[in-house]
Amino acid sequence: MKKTISVLLALCVVSTAVFAQKNKKKNPEGWREKVRAEQVALITQELNLTEAEAQAFWPVYNDVQNQRREAFKACGEAMKTLREAEEGANYNALLDKYLSAKKKAEAVDEQAIARYKSVLSAEKIAKLVLAEEKFRHQQIGKLGGKAGRPGPAPKGQRPRFNENEEAPLPDA
Repeated sequence: MKKTISVLLALCVVSTAVFAQKNKKKNPEGWREKVRAEQVALITQELNLTEAEAQAFWPVYNDVQNQRREAFKACGEAMKTLREAEEGANYNALLDKYLSAKKKAEAVDEQAIARYKSVLSAEKIAKLVLAEEKFRHQQIGKLGGKAGRPGPAPKGQRPRFNENEEAPLPDA
């Protein structure tokens, strides 16, 4: 009897894991929601917002994030157009389109700081910038260095570079 229960329990665990893996592939929004929740938690912790600050800050922050997403998408599309350009294409126009998209992305960040100043102190805005960078590095670390930076060193090995230094450039 105990053996049967153990087998059934093991089957349940395995089927749940398989279902979760399939569901992750079918529902990338669930993954995005999880990452977003982690980001909100980190920012909330780092900024230590009062209730009034939080009510004023989060709508502005969410709007800025939407603008950043759109600007990043435009940069990606311009880069894709450059990458897929055929021989004889008007590269000057393609480069202008790319630079324009990059400038718009930079403008979003500049406008964001001005908008944050209307709801937060300069000190908390600086903490926000640092928290966003900290979150970005945490996410890169979770990828195990797949995004161009080495992940944590394997157990028993030294890190490839000092955490306070720049990552070494790849060999040419």
